[in-house]
Amino acid sequence: MANIQEIIDAVKGLTILELNELVKACEEEFGVSASAGVVVAAGPAAAAEEEKTEFNVELTEIGSEKIKVIKVVREITGLGLKEAKAAVDGAPTILKEDVAKEEAEAIAKKLEEVGAKATLK
Repeated sequence: MANIQEIIDAVKGLTILELNELVKACEEEFGVSASAGVVVAAGPAAAAEEEKTEFNVELTEIGSEKIKVIKVVREITGLGLKEAKAAVDGAPTILKEDVAKEEAEAIAKKLEEVGAKATLK
């Protein structure tokens, strides 16, 4: 029986077409799919991302309509005029922390409607 290094060296010497044939032969011989390993490897990472339920909304850019952005920030956060202006002037700034995805998307949409840019983190 060949040792592992000999097998690896033999595989290194194959052309792409020969490697493709080898993969197909292994799939048939062992009843597996070469693509299944990729799906399994990507599965947990994708699932972990889907499980995220709380987001932070960050004001990343204020755009050209600063006054409108300040009004929206006041509406979203409940801050006074001075505090909302400071938040807008200090962009990028986290406006809301640990909010549900739907609420975070709604906040981002309101900001984008007045020309600002928001990021969900």
